[in-house]
Amino acid sequence: MSPLIESFVRHFGEMGSRWGINRTVGQMYAYIVLSDEPVNADELAAELKVSRSNVSMGLKELQSWNLVRLLHVPGDRKDYFTAPEDVWEIAMTLINERRKREIDPTLTVMRDLLMENPRSPSDQYAQGRIEEMYQLIEMLTHWSREIQQLSPKQISRMLKLGAGVSKLLG
Repeated sequence: MSPLIESFVRHFGEMGSRWGINRTVGQMYAYIVLSDEPVNADELAAELKVSRSNVSMGLKELQSWNLVRLLHVPGDRKDYFTAPEDVWEIAMTLINERRKREIDPTLTVMRDLLMENPRSPSDQYAQGRIEEMYQLIEMLTHWSREIQQLSPKQISRMLKLGAGVSKLLG
């Protein structure tokens, strides 16, 4: 692994632990993303100096997040993995998966709590606050889904407008 790739892989592992994923899984994903050829589990274990079983568990996690694709190389019995070439596809996959795992369950709990009859003034106040949070999360979720309907080029243009919009609204 070149120093450039190693530096990024190590940093991505550290950042991964802050994003709620295992450090090794973060390193594995960074390595796969930066690899110009499909990668197998033995290569990951050797390059990252981690156990093969750790790599197997990490690959299962990455597959459950739909962040890697399984490939079969003709004449080779090993499983190979790649990441999408398009960084926008990676970003959209992460947004969708995080929404399914974090946002949707939270909205469900909030809806259930809003259906309950408040038993006290403090419960009534709490429900009002929950309603405000629920509405905000729903609005952001709807906005996110709308954004995902745009092409990467359109999203990029929109993001570049951000500085101009803040000046207009300033």
